[in-house]
Amino acid sequence: MSHPASSALAGLRDILVGIAVENESETASSAVGYGLTLAKAAGAHLTLQSASWRLSGDDRWISGFDDGSVAEIDHRLDALARAIADRTAGDALMAGVACTTETPSLPYPAVIRRLAEQARLHDLTVLDAEIWTCDLDREALESTLFQSGRPVIAVPPGHAAFAGRRIIVAWDGSAQAARAANDAMPLLRAADAVEIVSVGNAAEIRDSVPGAEFAPHLARHGVNVIVNHLPVSGSIGDTLRSQAGLFRADMIVMGAYRHSRARQFFFGGVTRSLLRSCPVPLFLSR
Repeated sequence: MSHPASSALAGLRDILVGIAVENESETASSAVGYGLTLAKAAGAHLTLQSASWRLSGDDRWISGFDDGSVAEIDHRLDALARAIADRTAGDALMAGVACTTETPSLPYPAVIRRLAEQARLHDLTVLDAEIWTCDLDREALESTLFQSGRPVIAVPPGHAAFAGRRIIVAWDGSAQAARAANDAMPLLRAADAVEIVSVGNAAEIRDSVPGAEFAPHLARHGVNVIVNHLPVSGSIGDTLRSQAGLFRADMIVMGAYRHSRARQFFFGGVTRSLLRSCPVPLFLSR
């Protein structure tokens, strides 16, 4: 049984952690530890989807050249995924967290589709935020955001335990930013300090819904909130990274992909910039 939650975090009842084993040199996942400790703090149920990327059977090009070695790789990757699931289930039992696991062995893009389907059934999904080495890394996070209707916490390496005492809300007045803040409300209410940060010149801030107008909404929910308007220093992503350090933030809450994914791919964007390099976990909604 899960431990009793704090009254604020009790709004989180079920948390999904998704990982995909793509090769035999997989590094330790920060998302697994982060999701487990968050579930313990919230008294929530934890689900781990430990998937392995199956190469054989569904790809005719690969199957045509398969002499059995590809099937052997599939078997080893599946065994690794199952070992991660077993280890996590044991850790959850020791921590007093209710936990279920699944270990699908699926071809690309079925791995991605299965994760998005599972995410719809949970309050939020926790994923690793790493430098993307292939389409699977990028598509897992983007498809979960775009297809599940649920928020995602992207956890950078080195953050294997949940912390949420000090949180930044990146505010640009957009619908995505408003959605992210409300989706994160249990975390914001439980935090000791929340800072709404708007980044831009005076005209840009004036033409959006000001953070100062959004702050009373959070305060009425019991959030201890302050507001900070900052000029751009380098880029918006750079400014938020810097402010996260100055504020000693444990998390940044932000609306994801305000512009289309195609525009973000060709021209860059704040979401992708922070996912590639962020000092703290990102709570993302769209």
